[in-house]
Amino acid sequence: MQHISAYMNEQLQTLYPPEEIRCFIRIILEKVSGMSYNRQILGKDTQIPENEKKQIYEIVDRLKKMEPIQYIFGETEFYGFRLEVNPSVMIPRPETAELVDMIIKSPFVKSDSKRKPLTILDIGTGSGCIAIALAYHIPTSLVIGADISIDALKVAMKNAFQYRIEMAFTPTDILKTEYAVYNVPGIYDLIVSNPPYIKNNEKASMGANVLNYEPHNALFVPNTRPIKYYKAIADFAQTKLISGGMIYFEINPLCCKSIINMLHKKGFTNTTIIRDLSGKERFITVKKI
Repeated sequence: MQHISAYMNEQLQTLYPPEEIRCFIRIILEKVSGMSYNRQILGKDTQIPENEKKQIYEIVDRLKKMEPIQYIFGETEFYGFRLEVNPSVMIPRPETAELVDMIIKSPFVKSDSKRKPLTILDIGTGSGCIAIALAYHIPTSLVIGADISIDALKVAMKNAFQYRIEMAFTPTDILKTEYAVYNVPGIYDLIVSNPPYIKNNEKASMGANVLNYEPHNALFVPNTRPIKYYKAIADFAQTKLISGGMIYFEINPLCCKSIINMLHKKGFTNTTIIRDLSGKERFITVKKI
């Protein structure tokens, strides 16, 4: 095992930071050889069969091309769930787990869930990570995940089925407000969205693992219309969110002021900006009066 670990480290050391390589080695040995982390520490002299070595070499070659390890193994961990992911869905980020945690622990959810089932809509559900976590941790809620991508919805449905979570998914294009209002059933207590928000001119600072593999339609927006999804969701919420209902957004910190100004112009004056764990303005909560 020492030899194969040294090989992985040597092949990847110019491409990834040391801590990430250590994480890769742990995951690869666990997935390919079934070795727990403790066994990896204690069994350094363990022999790796040739067929497993071949698999590891192939995985390392893919990592050298900057393919995300989540896509290589077809899964990722998110808020205690192990979810299927593939190139039709964005890989969930830690900030999105912060968003989920914020909603679950919010006074709004705690107070309303005692009175009646909460109706929740996740717009741009992707892998279903937000919707599934909310449906599981708010067991009386009625959750729907919406996305324009049929392939993404297939992934989300598989993930929900895996955990036997009862919820619904619907295809819709939120940018077509009238269509979305008609197409998405129900009225909601809470709308949550982590829509595309990275400006095209920010691509230059992003890695090949994102640019070459993750779905651009789930990540990027035009430089000239960076908050178009937030505008569309605000318009949608005028009709589909109850009075007193909440919207939770994950945002691009560069667009925080413009999103707040837009919301105020549309009559959503009860807004709050929340920073993520790294100190960036990452979330906006909105209460509909």
